[in-house]
Amino acid sequence: MNVKEIKEMVNLMNENGLVELEIEKEGMRIRLKKTMVGSEGFSGPIVVERQAVADAGVKQIVESPKEALVKTLEVKSPMVGTFYRSPSPEAASYVDVGQTIEPGQVICIIEAMKLMNEIKSEVRGKILEILVDNAEPVEFGQSIFLIEPL
Repeated sequence: MNVKEIKEMVNLMNENGLVELEIEKEGMRIRLKKTMVGSEGFSGPIVVERQAVADAGVKQIVESPKEALVKTLEVKSPMVGTFYRSPSPEAASYVDVGQTIEPGQVICIIEAMKLMNEIKSEVRGKILEILVDNAEPVEFGQSIFLIEPL
């Protein structure tokens, strides 16, 4: 399974109001689970567990030993606005793919109504993917980063 298929599963969950979804495909099992934060309905990170499953009880299908179980956190935009990877066009990006981040570290800015809102990491982890291009509009709840918690 690839990131596009996982995004489609997340969209399916959001469209149907599902909190948890587990799918097995091509010998891989993926379990998605939303956690609710506060009462305003904002869904926090979605935990993705990916693990190999036994094929007819004969052997276990594993891409590599450390990929037997991979947990991924999805950072979502808390507002509608414009996504920026750096504080200014000349400055270096806050984070890059493969970089380790710490809790409280600024990972991007979202401009909303001429206000620059710093988005900070809530976990220690490694940036797996940046899902939005610099200076692109984002929607509330749109996935912007994939992080592997450490």
